[in-house]
Amino acid sequence: MMQAGIFTGYFPYGLEETAKKIRGLGFNTVQLDLHFKDVDLSAGQITKDKAKKVRDVFRDHNLPVCCVSGYTNIIHPDKAERDKRVGYLKEIIRNARHFGSPYVISETGTYNTESDWVHHPKNKTEEGFEECRKVVADLAQTAYDHGAVFLLETYVNNVVGSVEETVKMFAQVDHPGLGLLMDPTNYFETHNIDRMDQILNQVFDTLTDKIRIAHAKDVKRSGGDKSEKHADIGDEDALESHTFRGVGEIELPAPGLGSLNYDLYLQRLAQKHPNIPVIIEHLSEDDVPRAKKFLDGKFRANGL
Repeated sequence: MMQAGIFTGYFPYGLEETAKKIRGLGFNTVQLDLHFKDVDLSAGQITKDKAKKVRDVFRDHNLPVCCVSGYTNIIHPDKAERDKRVGYLKEIIRNARHFGSPYVISETGTYNTESDWVHHPKNKTEEGFEECRKVVADLAQTAYDHGAVFLLETYVNNVVGSVEETVKMFAQVDHPGLGLLMDPTNYFETHNIDRMDQILNQVFDTLTDKIRIAHAKDVKRSGGDKSEKHADIGDEDALESHTFRGVGEIELPAPGLGSLNYDLYLQRLAQKHPNIPVIIEHLSEDDVPRAKKFLDGKFRANGL
């Protein structure tokens, strides 16, 4: 049976209280955000003992960590800023096993300096792709050297956004240290959202064997608001990856609040990954029970 999980970052508390609240909502796995009120896990502050403490607290609450968040812009055009970001991501990767999971996730980033989610013309050039490929290959090797796996998450405005670009990256970085975070909503733009089932089937026809973890959010047209959208999730220190809700023509709300064909998504996902963790995102703490009920209902309705 598939497992419904949640990002820990939607619970802005100390370590113990976060684990207690998530378990109280009936979850049995989490994607770990290195963001707690009482444990400093910022760059240069991760230690084996801290990681083990985090792992053990979630284990004590019957919440095994299935993956670790490492989201950052890995191809930031400012070299010093890129080195800082990739350096921290590698620090997380080196400690992934101590946190309880080999899987560390990030998107591929953008050459835009103003936002990690806004398009830049260089993103879709051969030069931009090759530069990104080198970083991804380096991250995959770092992961492999430390018993981990770097999971690439696609997003339309980043260097790797389309199904074709994803296939190309995995063909050029054919490495045991690289896997795929499956989030189908990240492939949709205005030109293909009306061909949803076709795109979903294309994703699974070409990338199924690369998938390690899955996400659950939703997708819809944004209407009149074309700006970069962020939500207040009740945490002034929240990571931007948790407040982000889309930019331009496409909005990315919580699961059950958009137009994603969840039945087809989960059916295709389950064919090769019947026990995969499916991690709920893009919501605030007060909406978690509704979103979990929605996802659990889809699991049940589809016999998953």
